[in-house]
Amino acid sequence: MRKGEVGFVLFVVFLLLGFSSASTDDKYQRWRKSMFSPDSTTTSSLLINRAGSSIVFPIHGNVYPTGYYNVTLFVGQPPKPYFLDLDTGSDLTWLQCDAPCVQCTPAPHSLYQPSNDLVICKDPICESLHAPGEHKCENPEQCDYEVGYADGGSSLGVLVKDVFAFNYTNGVRLNPRLALGCGYDQLPGTSYHPLDGILGLGRGKSSILSQLHHQNLVRNVIGHCLSGRGGGFLFFGDNLYDSSRVVWTSMSSDYTKHYSPGVAELFFGRKSSGLKNLLTIFDSGSSYTYLNSQAYQALTFMIKKELTGKSLKEAVDDQTLSLCWKGRKPLKSIRDVKKYFKTLALSFTNGRSKTLYELTPEAYLIISSKGNVCLGILNGTEVGLQDLNLIGDISMQDRMVIFDNDKQMIGWIPANCDRLPKSKTMYI
Repeated sequence: MRKGEVGFVLFVVFLLLGFSSASTDDKYQRWRKSMFSPDSTTTSSLLINRAGSSIVFPIHGNVYPTGYYNVTLFVGQPPKPYFLDLDTGSDLTWLQCDAPCVQCTPAPHSLYQPSNDLVICKDPICESLHAPGEHKCENPEQCDYEVGYADGGSSLGVLVKDVFAFNYTNGVRLNPRLALGCGYDQLPGTSYHPLDGILGLGRGKSSILSQLHHQNLVRNVIGHCLSGRGGGFLFFGDNLYDSSRVVWTSMSSDYTKHYSPGVAELFFGRKSSGLKNLLTIFDSGSSYTYLNSQAYQALTFMIKKELTGKSLKEAVDDQTLSLCWKGRKPLKSIRDVKKYFKTLALSFTNGRSKTLYELTPEAYLIISSKGNVCLGILNGTEVGLQDLNLIGDISMQDRMVIFDNDKQMIGWIPANCDRLPKSKTMYI
């Protein structure tokens, strides 16, 4: 329900829709009342095992040609598998839901059968989904949601609680009861992919990580390692890396909705491009990296100037991405053209010091199916991101990227993303 070239970020709108609203007809009232009758189900308290307090998920997919990464979550009793897009740019996790489904998109698994454990309107998780002053409980027994994404996709549904099946890295089983969206009305966006739902990994109370942290089951730390060869891993918790070897920068105190290090300066070939004050966020919900229109135009001008007189010529017939080049013969690897492209870097101010996030050619180029090299940095203003700049999946490959919400820090370190970690010694 997103990804590809547009990403997920930002436009996330949640609405409380009670039964009495004009847009909700009688048939929706009937299925809600029958499907979500209250019961007395409770969940036992779970004690955290600090020795194994990280949870690791294998990641599948790639930037190109698949166009997205996804993880498998097991939900329900008995637990059933679901493939979800991982998205650090949004909070709510939801599954396409048989409640019944008014409009659902093709998916790899059968629709989620919701539990009868409704999240009530006054629940703090429900309150967190609404802007201040807009949380009205027309029906106090339930929490309805509507979420929209930047590519025009959306999901409408109701919040329920159900059992999730996780494993700590030491093998201890974990079965917490968490809130998720039962999405019964989906509209596909322009970058739609056939998955069962979205795994929201943002900073809000509704995210799975925030709920696990609230239950004292993991530290409020999330990270991922996306392999340039495809696959990788996602993790919750902080015992999989040596913090002293990670490059850290502070999360912005001015832009707290997403994982943002604040504003950046763009460097081109170790020299300042003159482009400064680029408000930047990290977003695994975007396959590619985006710059605002001014920065994008300036960067593409510099790249084209650098390629003048070289053997690469613009491939106007290749529509894989906005800008592609062809060589004298079809290209097989970024290694074939790496010498023609400079390393880029984003410089973040971290107190009195500056932190560089480097982008080698492998972190912003792809080889298309036509054997051309294409620029994996796109114009964000054209897709509705206005002045926002996104570091997408292509620019986070082959490094562990860590979001430490406890310490309000973002970190990264080169990593072997092809094997699942079991301890701090396995991140290199």
